[in-house]
Amino acid sequence: MKIKKLTIYSDDIKEQLKFYRDELNFEVRNYSEKSFELVLGYSILRFEYKENATPYHIAFHIPDCQEKEALAWVEGKMAALPFNREKIIDFSNWQAMSVYFYDCDKNIMEFISRREFSKPESAIFNPSNIVGIAEIGLVTDNVKEKFEQLNLECDLHKFDGDYERFCAIGEPSGLIITINNHLKDWFPTNDEAYMSPFKLEFEHKEQNFHLSFTNNQLEISKN
Repeated sequence: MKIKKLTIYSDDIKEQLKFYRDELNFEVRNYSEKSFELVLGYSILRFEYKENATPYHIAFHIPDCQEKEALAWVEGKMAALPFNREKIIDFSNWQAMSVYFYDCDKNIMEFISRREFSKPESAIFNPSNIVGIAEIGLVTDNVKEKFEQLNLECDLHKFDGDYERFCAIGEPSGLIITINNHLKDWFPTNDEAYMSPFKLEFEHKEQNFHLSFTNNQLEISKN
């Protein structure tokens, strides 16, 4: 599963644009008063204005073994989000290491470095090193229902978790992190998980899929 484009919502486009473009030096395109896009390797992350938008969890792939460089880069800009006092979090069962931070909307953003996924081209880390979007969080009150729909319509499978509290759906190249907000909050901060709407374009098994999640409902099409 390769995430090509993710659209999320913000009620403060101006501050988010300032944060990503001016403070973090991400590559930005197609910006206006009500939207802008980040260029993230093979992926695009689009922010659109929506009143009373709620936070998300999103992860970006970074090159193998660059988690220390990514942490140093984050810490030069803001505070990283720790778990049990650790700022580099070891997901040994996923063969991955992660660094977390907040953006202006209190979205929980993650840099994830997976072993044997993408070799670094430079010893220096900056946003141009980002390989693509790795994960989007989907919050629901019925994890099993969402899994069954994604499995039936997209042939996506369980990567980790269960069908009640948490299910990572997809594969290491791209995951939909599905959680039940009655049973679980967001890692690593325990922030409340909201059913934040999003749109997703991804490629899987040589097919292109368009997914829309809103009001706890999934609509999926392919071409």
